[in-house]
Order: sequence, then structure tokens, then C-alpha cells
Amino acid sequence: MPTLIVLRHAKAEDGFGKADADRELTARGRRDAAAAGDWLRTHGHAPGQDDLPGLVLCSPAVRTRQTVAELGLDTAVRYEPLIYGNDAEELLGLVREVGDEVAAVLLVGHNPSVHQLVHDLVPNAAPPGFPTCALAIIAVPDAWSAVRPGIGDLVAYHDPKS
Repeated sequence: MPTLIVLRHAKAEDGFGKADADRELTARGRRDAAAAGDWLRTHGHAPGQDDLPGLVLCSPAVRTRQTVAELGLDTAVRYEPLIYGNDAEELLGLVREVGDEVAAVLLVGHNPSVHQLVHDLVPNAAPPGFPTCALAIIAVPDAWSAVRPGIGDLVAYHDPKS
């Protein structure tokens, strides 16, 4: 059963006078991202863990790249400009393109699209909010190409503030 992990990037600087895509993580953001990586490994959900093929789909923004680096995962990363576009339908399209040889996908992006994606996949179990560095682990019952709204099962939710 494929597993989709949806992660909102960690806390970023306000970025006054800086392009949005160039905003960096704050010290708290770096700590939260490292803790999220530890949480994923401790709970057996890290892509690439236990030799399960994994893939990270990541926005090319600096804050998402830094979030992925701080997670400390040992898996392939693919930077997808569509994720920065912040559209939940496009995120779903990217997930559907993943090959069936991949057991776990971590999608690292931005609100509101990541929260909307979680809500679309698990409408009756989606968390009411999705703060920075929150993550949702969703089991999907079929091939990646068959992922559609309402099909997922929320396995776990992690909020760095809890």
C-alpha cells in the first residue's frame, strides 16, 4: 500500500525586501524540521527507511529545500516548480505521476495547497489546521496513478507544536 507524506515547510523568515522564493528557515524552523525527520524515522515513516524505495517531491523555494535538508532523509529528491505554484490539483497530478516502484512519497510544499491536498484525500479525518512543519501520513489503497479525492486513510498527523 503506497504511503504519501504531506509536509508543510518549516518556519521561514518574513523576508521583507527578499523574493518570496528566497526566504530562508528561521532557527526554530531548522529545529522543527530536524525534529520532524527524527519523528518520521522513529515512527517508521521515513521514505527510504527499511530499504523501501522512496521519493521526495519538493518545491524549489529555498525554505522547502532547507526543510528537506534538515529532515536528514536518505532518499532521492526531485524539485518540482509546480509545487511552488501552490495549487492542490497540480499537487495531486504530481502524485499520480509517481512510478509504482516507489513505496513512499514525501511531498514538501506550501499552504494552502498542502492542507487542501490532505483535506481532499482524507476529508473526514483532515486536521483543521496545518501549521509550519506539520505533516500528514496518508495510506492510499492502490497505485499512485489511481489516487483521487476521498481515497486516502490518515495514518498519522504530526504537529511540531504538540
